Parts: sequence; C-alpha cells; structure tokens
Amino acid sequence: MDDPLVTDDARALVADLTVRRQTVATAESLTAGLLAATLAGVPGASVVLRGGLVTYTVESKIELAGVAPELLADVGPVAGPTARALAVGAQQRCGATWGVGLTGVAGPEPHGGHRVGTVFLGVAGPVDTEVDALLLDGSRWDIRQAAVHAALLVLRHLVEQQ
Repeated sequence: MDDPLVTDDARALVADLTVRRQTVATAESLTAGLLAATLAGVPGASVVLRGGLVTYTVESKIELAGVAPELLADVGPVAGPTARALAVGAQQRCGATWGVGLTGVAGPEPHGGHRVGTVFLGVAGPVDTEVDALLLDGSRWDIRQAAVHAALLVLRHLVEQQ
C-alpha cells in the first residue's frame, strides 16, 4: 500500500534534489515532523533527506535548532525571523544543502496574538534564506497538511531556480 502522506509534489522534489545531488533537512514546530515524514515516504528519499528536527517547544527550538533565546524573547516562537532561524538551524545542524523551518498556529485557539492558520515558512538554501507568511484555513490537520504542501512547493521552486 502506498504511503498516504506522499504526494506528487513530494515525489517531484525528491527527484529534483536527487538529480542535483542536493539534500534537505527540516526543523518543524506546528507540523511536528510531518514534512520530514512526507519526504521519507518517497522511495529513494534516503539519498536526499538528511534529517528532521521536531521543535515543538521554545526549549527545543533553542536546543535542537540553535535558535537564539534572545530572538525568541524578542519576536516569539511564531514569527518570520524564527522560521528563518529554524531553517538555518536545520541546514547547519544536519549538514544539508537546504533547510526548511516551519512554525505557526494550528489551533484550536490563537497563540501569541496570531490567529489560527498563521504559518511562517523559512527556506535556507545555498545562497539565501527566504521566509513566507501564510494564512491557512481549516482544522488543525488541514492547516498542518497545507503548511507541508506549501513547503514542498516553495522548496521545489527554489531548487529549480538554482
């Protein structure tokens, strides 16, 4: 039986990274490893997936991804600069070409002044780091899946631009 998490976008991203001999690592808060699990479901992902950090708490963002405590005190765990730091932390700590950081609010309640569905996506690449702010709708599961889908699309686009 096929892995229900695997999408055509995940397959295409793994293929693109494989052809380019590039790798990816994740630091995930609201998605709690769902992006890494989605990539790992693609046959051949072991060639490109360097690792995934589940950084669900403030402490794990600091300890696992190396996010500066001062940054978290200043902007909070749900913020663009935090997503950027998570992406860079995943990239550096796992020794990957690309790092992806995801943080946000999946609900059911707003958090830190952010409405449910607020997501920040950071992608650290060989040259630069990009951060996107997303406003997603639906249940917790819908928001988490949509965040993973967005990460796959953004990363694939950036990989193809290199």
